[in-house]
Amino acid sequence: MTQPLRHIAIIMDGNGRWAKSKGWDRTAGHRAGTDATRRIVRACGERKIEHLTLYTFSSENWGRPPIEVRALMSLLVEMVEREVDDLNANNVRLRTIGDLSKLPDRTRDALEAGVEKTSTNTGLQLHLALSYGGRAEILEGVRRLARAAQTGRVSPEEISDEMFRRHLDAPDVPDPDLMIRTAGDHRISNFLLWQAAYSELWFTDVLWPDFDAQHLDEAIAHYHGRQRRFGKVPDQL
Repeated sequence: MTQPLRHIAIIMDGNGRWAKSKGWDRTAGHRAGTDATRRIVRACGERKIEHLTLYTFSSENWGRPPIEVRALMSLLVEMVEREVDDLNANNVRLRTIGDLSKLPDRTRDALEAGVEKTSTNTGLQLHLALSYGGRAEILEGVRRLARAAQTGRVSPEEISDEMFRRHLDAPDVPDPDLMIRTAGDHRISNFLLWQAAYSELWFTDVLWPDFDAQHLDEAIAHYHGRQRRFGKVPDQL
């Protein structure tokens, strides 16, 4: 029996290496990466995936050269403003996770406008992880629970997995079934640490600007070829 695939998460890596291989600057690679993003969003919608989470800008990415960070923030504005009509036409709802308070005002305003304009769409939910780090998300969840315990709204004995989930960034979103990383590295780099506890992982050497629907289908095929046991033995499934 085919196992359900509701949520795909992707670490979109390799833009800089793609640009370097062509003798271009890194910004050109990030721009080419937006074309890959457009392809994969459409492909996921066509394959009836419910949620797609893209690791767009990590909390550690703030340490990159300022000129690259500024270019990325401007590119985000351009991408959202250019794509919002297409998202609406394809019934895609845009959402975000991460600490948006650190983004430049113009970038944050564009994202919030895109989220609002697509808020009634009922198809694929596209989650952009921005200024996001898995450890930071977990720490903030702990702080929220600690404040609730401090005011007597919850006792420590009541805290469960499900209660903790409700204090994370997107508590209504199911855990990713499949996590993909492009460009050859085999690590998850502080991405969805709580949610990815039982995600199936698929790594490819393909650089993100070259990633397309065929590569996505390859990852999905590998996912459907695996057996998700969640700690049980096969006879229990």
